[in-house]
Parts: sequence; structure tokens; C-alpha cells
Amino acid sequence: MPLSDDQQSEIATLRTSPQSTLRAVSPGMEKHLYTAHEVLDHGFVRVVDYMGDDAAIVQAARVSYGAGTKKSRDDSGLIRYLMRHWHSTPFEMCEVKLHVKLPVFVARQWIRHRTANVNEYSARYSILDREFYIPAPENLAAQSTVNNQGRGEVLTGDEAARVLEILKTDAGRSYDNYEAMLNQEGQKGLARELARMNLPANIYTQWYWKVDLHNLFHFLRLRADEHAQYEIRVYAETICDIVADWVPAAYGAFEDYRLGGVNLSAKALDCVRRMLKGEDVTQETSGMSKGEWREFEATIA
Repeated sequence: MPLSDDQQSEIATLRTSPQSTLRAVSPGMEKHLYTAHEVLDHGFVRVVDYMGDDAAIVQAARVSYGAGTKKSRDDSGLIRYLMRHWHSTPFEMCEVKLHVKLPVFVARQWIRHRTANVNEYSARYSILDREFYIPAPENLAAQSTVNNQGRGEVLTGDEAARVLEILKTDAGRSYDNYEAMLNQEGQKGLARELARMNLPANIYTQWYWKVDLHNLFHFLRLRADEHAQYEIRVYAETICDIVADWVPAAYGAFEDYRLGGVNLSAKALDCVRRMLKGEDVTQETSGMSKGEWREFEATIA
């Protein structure tokens, strides 16, 4: 169960006690408040609080650019202009606080984005639940033979069963030993801060993660990408759906210019111009390395 009984009770109380407000409200985001969107086998993402909307981005931009911009482009057009020209400050006027439940190994990858405020569940003070991420069979894959940090062919049959059994057995054994070492029920045992070191990286943790929209877009650009690791990508995709409801104009621009767009180097742009003039450009005449040329061909294919 992604949410504990106490968390569900807390959410139910908050949902039945709405408050009137004079602050800007995003109708699309309101429907996500206190709703846990399930991710993986035991994880979730839920919105705890947010600040701002598309109008807040426009408001901040017009403070910088002056009232004259109102006459030359509508709000959506201004937001697209800001995104297109990498004017990031107005997007920082919006913030969101998320409650996320995720496997520890995903959390350690996630925390590399150091532009957010984080408060994580502490196993120094509390006992972690017996919940582990066990991949679905279709997500069990061998190491890629062409990418040192990617997955290759999906495991099947006896090999898939063998790996799943190892994952389940090791996780259960580690947790059994964790419980056996704890200082509880009259047993002297180990302090919680020491006993936790025996837990596997697929055990679930939780945190509150607060971030502004500019840095959230940077996170999503990397982690919602098709090349990102599956286990963090599904969290990013869930957050994408939430952000699309929260700031639809900003997310539309982000989807167009970042998720669906590409950046070309000066050499790549020169090759495109030469191709448009009818020149037969090859890797040898492009000025690019073999790796760059391979990526360039994939981009324009």
C-alpha cells in the first residue's frame, strides 16, 4: 500500500477542511492536491503545496521587460518567448512541494539535482517499512552491449525467474537481519542509525521535495527523457502530467522547446545549412567525431 493509514487519515482530514484564499490558484493543480499518484510497486508522488501559475510567470516577466510587452504578444506567446530564449528567472516565481515515496537507489540518483529543498524520512529515528522495489518481469534487462550505463535485452524464462528470486530473497533476508539487530522488545541490539546500514538499496524511503519551476523543468528534461533510467523516468513522467495541469502554457512551451526540441552545435548547424544547399555531407567532411556524427544523424533522421 503506497500510503500508510496515518497518511490517508491526514489527507482525508485536509480534504474535508478547505480554506478560502486570496492567493492565485491554479484549477488544474487543485485537483492534484493531496492525491497520491502511484508509481512503481509501492511508490507515489503527491502535491502537498504550490505557489503561482502561468500568470505569475507573465507577471514576473513584465516587471522585467515593461508594460509594452503586453501589446506585442499574448501571455502564452510571452511564455514561449521566455522558454525559447532561455530566460529562466520568471519561471522561478512558481514553486511546488511534492511528497515522494521512492526506492533508495532512485533517491540517490534524484538527489544529484541539487537545486531543491529536501527533507527525507530518517531511519535514525524511525524504523523503515518492509517494502522493496521488485521490478516487473518486463523491466528486467541485461547490461547493454553498446551503452555502459544502459539496459539491453530483456531477461526471460529461467534467467528472469532466477534474478527475481535473488532480489526478493536478498531483500527479505536483509530486512529480517535489520529487525533482529534493532534495540527493541527488551533486546539491547544496535541503534537504528547503525542497523539501517544493512538495508538494501531497493527499500523505499520518503521525502518532501520543494523546487521552483525553472529547476523542475531542468529535472524533467533529463529524467523524463527516453534514455533516462526507467525507475526514475516513471516518476518524472508522473510529475510531467501534474505540471501540465498546473501551468499548461509553460508546460506546452517546455514540451515543445525542451522535451521535443534539440540543441545543435555550431558544426552541426553548419552541416544542416550545407545539406539544405544540396551538398552531400559525410562524417569525414563534417568536422565531427564519429560519436558526434552518429548522434547528429539520429537527430535529423
